[in-house]
Amino acid sequence: MVNDTTRLLGLAGLAVVRVEDAVHDGPVVHLVTADEQACICPGCGVRARRVKGWVTTSPRDLPVAGRPVELRWCKRRWHCDQQGCDRKTFTEAIGEIPARARVTTRLRQAAGAAVADGGRTIVQAARDHGLSWPVVSAAFTAHATAVLPDKPQPVAVLGIDEIRRGRPQWTWNDEQQCWEITVDRWHVGFVDLAGGQGLLGQVEGRTSVAVRDWLTQWDEAWRQGVRVVAIDMCTVFKAAARAALPQARLVVDHFHLVQLANQALTEVRRRVTLQVRGRRGRKGNREWELRNRLTRSAARMHEQHLDPMIDDLRALPAVIGTPILAAWNAKEDLLDLLALARTHPDRATIWARLSRFYERCAASGLPELERLAGTVSAWWPEILAFLDTDITNAGSEGTNRVIKTVARDAYGFRNPASQRLRTRCATTRKARGCLNPA
Repeated sequence: MVNDTTRLLGLAGLAVVRVEDAVHDGPVVHLVTADEQACICPGCGVRARRVKGWVTTSPRDLPVAGRPVELRWCKRRWHCDQQGCDRKTFTEAIGEIPARARVTTRLRQAAGAAVADGGRTIVQAARDHGLSWPVVSAAFTAHATAVLPDKPQPVAVLGIDEIRRGRPQWTWNDEQQCWEITVDRWHVGFVDLAGGQGLLGQVEGRTSVAVRDWLTQWDEAWRQGVRVVAIDMCTVFKAAARAALPQARLVVDHFHLVQLANQALTEVRRRVTLQVRGRRGRKGNREWELRNRLTRSAARMHEQHLDPMIDDLRALPAVIGTPILAAWNAKEDLLDLLALARTHPDRATIWARLSRFYERCAASGLPELERLAGTVSAWWPEILAFLDTDITNAGSEGTNRVIKTVARDAYGFRNPASQRLRTRCATTRKARGCLNPA
């Protein structure tokens, strides 16, 4: 009974009897059971001998040659004559179309793979495959559970970073006469920075206990395999990593150091402008017009922009231009120190640039620069680890961007577990070979 049309359809256990042209675009394919095991009772495992009747079902399937196909499966209902069997009757079923299934297994798998591997939303995959949202959601969960490991593989470089899921919720406190945060959804993510595992997991709450509990749930061999932990300047992550991974070397991401330096420079500019002019900066104030150019790296600026900026700062009143120029020089000293990360410097070179930065901050007498120098001093072991290893937390920041993108595409998630599963699939597509190199 196996003919060319049956082979083209590709449903094992079914044979094509005839094909009819329908009114709509696709044909109507009439099927019968071709699997001898379909008459075995699922309750007792004994082959049935007596037919009770016939049933015709129309399971949905993938298109064939780009055309939608309507299946009509005429199958038998059997009597089970075994005395101890609870199943008195049963209907034929095959692997691709289980009992009481309205959708073929391959259509369900294709819908789940479209979300997990193709990057589609559940709504889009349901529309493309002609299925409902709950069916595609369940198919995606089954597919993601099959392709993603329950336990992460050994990780050499671990990244830890937080992201806010949704907006905080506020309530009015009558006793204190102020607004208080009642719900602040911070999630902490763990990312494989050296391998292709992407997002390893997330925990709710930006606390040291939550981070430590996630790290200690894995065995000792997994924790001992972590050599480097990349974090931002967060004491919560530092304390948790020291407690759970004492052998790992902590590395501070240099992006946050540059951000702090630019923030200190901006605070100096705003403070001196307010003290001298009695208001905020605005158009016509040269220090305000240079605000974006001041936060750029001098190494990436052309001399036709750099030299006029310095001349303009020196031309300003001393009470305005001198503090801003001192803060800008301190920021550039810190950038020169961080630029040594990719040059394999010796300790003498590092110490020379660090001393220049400290001396600049101390000589300025600016509280903003003194605070910046204190922060660098407190985190210097982790900064030195960055200069030695050149490891950044950019992979965690990129994963946070993927989390936000997936949430925007889905118009938000009510279930955090679904959001984590979608993000894990999105961050591991390349390692699983699901991205088109073109």
